[in-house]
Amino acid sequence: MSTTLSAEEKKRILKALEEDEEFRYAVAGLIGISEILKRLDRLEANQEKLWLEVKSLREGQEKIWFELRDLRVNVERLTLTVEEEGRDVIRHRLRSELNVDVPLDRVWVDGREVNIYGAVGELCVVGEATVRLGVKLLDELEEKIVSIKERRPDLLRPKLIKVVYADYAIPLALDEARARGIWVLKWSGDLTPRVIHTL
Repeated sequence: MSTTLSAEEKKRILKALEEDEEFRYAVAGLIGISEILKRLDRLEANQEKLWLEVKSLREGQEKIWFELRDLRVNVERLTLTVEEEGRDVIRHRLRSELNVDVPLDRVWVDGREVNIYGAVGELCVVGEATVRLGVKLLDELEEKIVSIKERRPDLLRPKLIKVVYADYAIPLALDEARARGIWVLKWSGDLTPRVIHTL
């Protein structure tokens, strides 16, 4: 008995393998790869799930980046608002209490921004504006004043007011500001006394 298949039989078997999943598994089982094919099918399904999860994670990440950009813009606006408010309040207080009109703006020294700076006559004002005052910002202010003395002494005058305008200040920072003679205030009033330093 001949076991050779005719061309027509081979075509029918190949077509059945392509179209009939059950037949394909039966043949695969006979030649020992049935389990491998089932595993490959599961792997393909799992891979599809992973791609969907990756897509979902990517969409979530894009949403987070968008929200972070919004948050950064809002923080920058808030910071600028606090700086502008601080300059206005400090200028008004100096004008009304010391009868000195000191135009205030920001200045850059050695690549570092000083939020509040102004000078008129014998007096200069150097300071920072912040939403929340901690001791670290006081250290930064002192470092900036040293940098001005070393790199831009032309900005200084014989009398200096160190100032921080803050919406909120932690108690430790206020104690430290008093000890250093740094005037801390907000729109509603002084948090530490104003001191005029002689240079």
